[in-house]
Amino acid sequence: MSLSSASVNWPGIERWSRLWQSAAAEGNARDWYERLTAAYAEPQRFYHNQRHIAECLAEFDRARALAKDPVAVEFALWFHDAVYDPKSGDNEEQSAELATSCLNDAGLSRLAADVGEFVLATKSHEARGLSDAALVIDIDLSVLGRDTAGFEAFEEQVRQEYRFVPKVIFNLKRAQVLKRFLERPRLYTHEQFFQRYEAQARQNLEESLRTLTRLW
Repeated sequence: MSLSSASVNWPGIERWSRLWQSAAAEGNARDWYERLTAAYAEPQRFYHNQRHIAECLAEFDRARALAKDPVAVEFALWFHDAVYDPKSGDNEEQSAELATSCLNDAGLSRLAADVGEFVLATKSHEARGLSDAALVIDIDLSVLGRDTAGFEAFEEQVRQEYRFVPKVIFNLKRAQVLKRFLERPRLYTHEQFFQRYEAQARQNLEESLRTLTRLW
């Protein structure tokens, strides 16, 4: 069973405060924690919510040693879906802008630039040579390697977020997304994630693709 399928709760302010302090950030950590807490509790979110971020942070705790800059990676995970409107095409750009605004205001301009790049990388799920971006992506995609029940729940949550899209159109577009993942030589960059999730993820994607194409 993947760690992502376990019961994971939205982290308390203590974790955010530790991260804030470890970066020597200026300003009020609580204000940003409350802002993120509210953002991830928005009603349009069925998957991209507090639980998703908590699961990503739990995955990160298992893989922290892989990060060149663990502080930047953790900030990127907190922010990578901070803006999420299923009808918008620039959620990642807006999330990156929010992250860089937060960190620039906190006196962390270098960190802000890196975190912004890592957040933007979750749009295409391509790291483009940035090793810590690859770690953020591996963590974000760990959901694909859940057990069958966990993956089916994930797919249903995504469908709920796009419930305004007619079923035939959703199935066609979702199949295109899954097919692009399957066409990759490997889904996960880091060996730790590859060994743990790759086989199950491909099995999940293939089965979901078969189901979607049957429903056209």
